[in-house]
Amino acid sequence: MAKRIKVFAPATVANVACGFDVLGFAVQEPGDEVIVTLSDTPGVRIHSIQGDNGRLPREAERNTVSISILNYLEKLGIHQGVEIDLIKKMPLGSGLGSSAASTVAGVFAINELLDKPMSVMDLLPFAMEGERIACGSAHADNVAPCLLGGFVLVRSYDPLDVIKLPVPKNLYATIVHPHVEVQTKDARNILRKQVELNDAVKQWGNVGGLVAGLLLEDTALIGRSLQDVIIEPVRSVLIPGFDEVKQAAMDAGALGGSISGSGPSVFALSTSMEKATVIGQAMSAAFAKYSIESDVFVSPINPEGPKVIG
Repeated sequence: MAKRIKVFAPATVANVACGFDVLGFAVQEPGDEVIVTLSDTPGVRIHSIQGDNGRLPREAERNTVSISILNYLEKLGIHQGVEIDLIKKMPLGSGLGSSAASTVAGVFAINELLDKPMSVMDLLPFAMEGERIACGSAHADNVAPCLLGGFVLVRSYDPLDVIKLPVPKNLYATIVHPHVEVQTKDARNILRKQVELNDAVKQWGNVGGLVAGLLLEDTALIGRSLQDVIIEPVRSVLIPGFDEVKQAAMDAGALGGSISGSGPSVFALSTSMEKATVIGQAMSAAFAKYSIESDVFVSPINPEGPKVIG
C-alpha cells in the first residue's frame, strides 16, 4: 500500500444560473492540489499550506481538508496518522469552489491511499461537511461536481440524492474571475427568504429546460434556460460591472451565463473552444472598463473530477 499520494481536484461552477444549490459542473482548470501522507504518528495534521497568504486555519478541526479526512477515518474506525500538504492554486472567495476542490482532493486522496474502501459517491457526505466548515452550509452543488465530474443535479438533500447528468461534447465553459472578493456568507445573507410564486414558476421551468437541454444535447435550449430571476438580480450588485460583463459574453457568442457560485466570478457557456476564448477576452475587457483586473479560464466540461497526479 502506498504511503503518499498527490491529488488534483477541479474548480466548479455552482448554481449554473437557475439551479441555486442544486446544479453545478466541473471544469478542467483551475484546481487545487493536496498531498496526503500516511504517518506513524497518531492524528491528522496540516503539514503545510501554500498559496493562501496565511489565511486558512492550520488546526485540523477547522480546516476543510483535514476535517473531511478526520470524519472519514472516524466513520471507518481507522486510527491512522495523516499528514496533509495543501497547494492552493485557486483564489479564496472567488466563486470557483475553492474550498470544495481542497476538500474533495483530500478525501479522495485518503480513500485512494487506503485502497478505496468507499465508492466515490460515498465520499460525498464527508466533502459536504468540509463545506459546512468553510461557509456554514453543507451544500453539495460544488463538491458533487468536483467529486463526480461533469454536470450534477442535487435532487434532494434529505435524503441526499445526487444525479450525474450527460454533457454535450460541444459544450465549453468560460470563467472570468475579477480581482474583487465576495464572501460566501455575505452573498447568502443578502438573499430573500421568500420569493414570488411567478418567479418560482419561471425558475422551475428554466431548471427543467437546462436539464432537458443537457439530456437532449440541445445547446440552444441550454442557452434559453440559463436565466436566473431569483438569485442573480440580488447578488449581481456585489459584482462591479456585472451587467456589462454578461452582455459582453452574449455579444461575443455565448449561449448564456451568470454568476459562478456566490461570485464574484462570472461564467458563460458556448459551443467551441474558439468561441469560449473570444468570450473570455470580451468579458475581461468589460471588467477592465471598471479598472478591475481579471483572470480568464477556458475549458471543456471536466468529465472525471479529481485525479491522482503523483
